[in-house]
Amino acid sequence: MIRNPVDIATRVSPNLAALIASQANDPDAEEPVTLAAVRAFLADMLPQSLTEAERLHHFDLDESLLDEMDALIEEFGEDALAIDFTQSVATEPLSRVIEAMVNDENRENPPTLAAVKESIASGGLTARLVGEGILEEDEDDALLAEIEALIRRYGDDSLAEEFLRYE
Repeated sequence: MIRNPVDIATRVSPNLAALIASQANDPDAEEPVTLAAVRAFLADMLPQSLTEAERLHHFDLDESLLDEMDALIEEFGEDALAIDFTQSVATEPLSRVIEAMVNDENRENPPTLAAVKESIASGGLTARLVGEGILEEDEDDALLAEIEALIRRYGDDSLAEEFLRYE
């Protein structure tokens, strides 16, 4: 199976990207999730009457999710890996952690995802950021799971700053 370049994810609407990400990141999936599998999931979620009406009429200016999914399948094929159509950027809390590590004057090398994971696991940096009001107390709970998901997809040695979210 040929992998598609990651930049195709920028062509997917935010709603469809969220749906694709939820399916592609399913830890219970036995095989890599394809566009066909996501489309089948989406079609099963919608009532049959709605899917038929969607094909005949568009009630809003945006394309329906099914139409958008069909266009992706037509262009890239049913067997295209769904994960290629998701953008990987850190959440705002994780971006704050990464940014704090990038801006640390005592750091000799740019932080990798593994270094960020180690920092989060030790708790020192996140506690300091909570104390400084940069992170909320409840935000640090999901950081470890998020960084581990990025590591599974991109590897320990990926530069953390490539995942910063700029909004």
